[in-house]
Amino acid sequence: MRLSRFFLPLLRETPSEAQIVSHRLMLRAGMIRQEAAGIYAWLPLGFRVLKKIEQIVREEMNRAGAIEILMPTLQPSDLWKETGRYDAYGPEMLRIRDRHDRELLYGPTNEDMVTEIFRAYVKSYKALPLNLYHTQWKFRDEVRPRFGVMRGREFLMKDAYSFDLDAAGARRSYNRMYVAYLRAFSRMGLKTIPMRAETGPIGGDLSHEFIVLAETGESGVFCHRDLLDMPVPDETVDFDGDLEPIVRQRTELYAATEDVHDAARFEREVPEDKRVSARGIEVGQVFYFGTKYSVPMKALVTGPDGKDVPVEGGSYGIGVSRLVGAIIEASHDDAGIIWPAAVAPFDIALINLKSGDAKTDAACDDLYAKLTAAGKDVLYDDTNERPGAKFAGMDLIGLPTQIVIGPHGLEKGLVEVKSRATGAKEEMSLEAALKRLATS
Repeated sequence: MRLSRFFLPLLRETPSEAQIVSHRLMLRAGMIRQEAAGIYAWLPLGFRVLKKIEQIVREEMNRAGAIEILMPTLQPSDLWKETGRYDAYGPEMLRIRDRHDRELLYGPTNEDMVTEIFRAYVKSYKALPLNLYHTQWKFRDEVRPRFGVMRGREFLMKDAYSFDLDAAGARRSYNRMYVAYLRAFSRMGLKTIPMRAETGPIGGDLSHEFIVLAETGESGVFCHRDLLDMPVPDETVDFDGDLEPIVRQRTELYAATEDVHDAARFEREVPEDKRVSARGIEVGQVFYFGTKYSVPMKALVTGPDGKDVPVEGGSYGIGVSRLVGAIIEASHDDAGIIWPAAVAPFDIALINLKSGDAKTDAACDDLYAKLTAAGKDVLYDDTNERPGAKFAGMDLIGLPTQIVIGPHGLEKGLVEVKSRATGAKEEMSLEAALKRLATS
């Protein structure tokens, strides 16, 4: 993509309303624009990151055996009244009446609706286990939306819902999602720690939040230091096998958010030099809630003994839009964002130091064409801005690799390649740069 044809409204000054790093950088980098309190338009650069994150999550959900669907944003209130959640949920739920005076709501989550879909079609245990997921916009009318996409009112979420015949099967489904989450977050360049957590309005008695440590985290967290460096299962992990050892390895060590923290147990179980007390950002949560929804909604299946039983359920959420902010909180410097390669909006920044110079333009155009043909996503700065402004802009948006081409370097047959993460710069020939970048 040529920058001269791209929509990238960078801001030189930090907006006064932005309180945390990710909010400041997302606004300055032209990723989002606030349209109302806690509601954002996603501009091209931000939207590209959002779709990269969504795709990683999709791949890991599919790998774990979940099946993608798409449920509507608006839900009939009758479903929530069946489960008793319509009145219990509170003012965070946006309630709506249509022209026929029917009660609707803008879905904050989908346990009720997906259970209705399940009960309409699944009647036998032979169809189990089943896990249905979608990625859809949600709305929760936060009393005080803040921190940009970290605590907005409208947000993009991946939510999955498992159905099993019994508690043992439900635990296996829970473990699949637990491991899938470890993999998804790791692929995004994040180090997450699963922590025991409250179940809140979802219900049930088993839940883990996946936490990214960050100074701007919304809650206090406490854990064993060894959890920070545990290896994540690779792509060969068998989701049909026994995943309990992987989960047990992490759950045997102390890790809890402040709402369920047991200070005495923490001090008793964790050696002093291994205690971590920090702030954390929640990027996902998994729940096992048993028959909380299947009993009131009569979601029954016929078991192998011919008797009808309510299915055992779980739900699993990942904050896709929140992850954009969380990644920035975990990966930035004074100059701007530092994107992990897997979620970067473009792979390479190509900077033409003297647009309009025939030799420089020709070299840039040729390299741009060849890198694009090699499957690389390149943002080519072909504008007439000053070099300093070009460097600052590219550092701000944080693409993993920058290649700088100017007339003086070309006279010596050299271009400059810079790593955004390390700041390391290296001069090399155009041919060497093409070879390295096209195959990396």
